[in-house]
Amino acid sequence: MKKTNSIIKTAKKTILIESNAIANLANLIDADFEKAVNFILNSKGRVILTGIGKSANIGAKIVATFNSTGTPAIFMHAADAIHGDLGNVQTDDVVICISKSGNTPEIKVLVPLIKNYGNKIVAITGNVDSYLGEHADFTINAYVEQEACPNNLAPTTSTTAQLVLGDALAVCLLELKGFTSKDFAKYHPGGALGKKLYLRVSDLIKNNQIPKVNESDSIAKVIIEISEKRLGVTAVMNKEKLVGIITDGDIRRMLSKTTQISKFTAKDIMGNNPKTIHENAMAIDALQIMEKNSITQMLVINNKNKYVGVVHLHDLIKEGIF
Repeated sequence: MKKTNSIIKTAKKTILIESNAIANLANLIDADFEKAVNFILNSKGRVILTGIGKSANIGAKIVATFNSTGTPAIFMHAADAIHGDLGNVQTDDVVICISKSGNTPEIKVLVPLIKNYGNKIVAITGNVDSYLGEHADFTINAYVEQEACPNNLAPTTSTTAQLVLGDALAVCLLELKGFTSKDFAKYHPGGALGKKLYLRVSDLIKNNQIPKVNESDSIAKVIIEISEKRLGVTAVMNKEKLVGIITDGDIRRMLSKTTQISKFTAKDIMGNNPKTIHENAMAIDALQIMEKNSITQMLVINNKNKYVGVVHLHDLIKEGIF
């Protein structure tokens, strides 16, 4: 038990140390941060992220965030840069250099080379008085009082701070660019995230059958229609007009009260004013309506309010939306 308590205590201490350091970053944001954002925004080139060690790993993640939010970026390891990869840096590119100390040998070699090319440097460093901090065109303060590591050595709090500042840059840029969820979907077409942003109800129902009965049809015909179309529901029509819905639950509830089904028609047991959704609506909207109303199917209509199919919760699950 003592060991368990010690583990929990250490975990909580780590989280608190890092969270307090992150909160303090808000106090360090200054005019240089704003200038850096505006310069990147108006730059005709890409953003090059570079660093050494764990800072390099953070740089790679920031690159991914930039690219996914409309700011073209590439990663260049600082050690590789001084051995040939500087060729990645083009005339209009902006270089973001990440370093806790700002004084590592590779950074001291790299910075003047980049400046000789005429490119602007944005520093993200925990030491604004370092070589990097003093020679960068824009310096973003990533100071943290201590690492979460009990020896104050392993990059923990400092790399978290770098990551958060990278996110802050990315979010500022996407807001200034007017980057929308539709833009985001263009860069995330795969997986459940992408599907939530671009998949429409019409995509879900294209392989489904279209169950329907007339309001004067017998209950026997209703049961057959629901069973054959395998969606647990059928629309009820008056000629071409949608007037109701019958689910397999409606059938069960009716049979629990009477077995004399021959005297009933679809109109007698249908639900009026069924929940419907437009075929061009987003799939995620269908899920939200289903969850709100505790239902598993919805009838789908088109621009002419014509019934065109059924979207089922299973369709959403199959696509990974649920």
